[in-house]
Amino acid sequence: MPKMTFVFADGKEQTFDAPVGISVLEVAHKNGIPLEGACEGSLACSTCHVVVDEEWYGKLKGATEDEEDMLDLAFGLTHTSRLGCQIMMSDALDGLRVTLPSATRNMMVDKK
Repeated sequence: MPKMTFVFADGKEQTFDAPVGISVLEVAHKNGIPLEGACEGSLACSTCHVVVDEEWYGKLKGATEDEEDMLDLAFGLTHTSRLGCQIMMSDALDGLRVTLPSATRNMMVDKK
């Protein structure tokens, strides 16, 4: 089974099994990683923003225009930023490393 590593803002790392066919967001949720995913993976927010390690970024399928639009709203955007809900695990991604940004912007919160 493929594995993936989450790197936290403080530099600590955690590695988990990452079953083929599920998203990085789902791997995070199954393992208690604080990756929000406010829209539940429906590509309507940027709260599952992750920064993919350089060596892995080129191995991912390209971002769609919709994902690029949502990434424009992400906190701490980098040239290797992606949405965790859009990265689907495969055997080719065994060893994937992503860093969690130090903050998120949740545009879905009801501001009363």
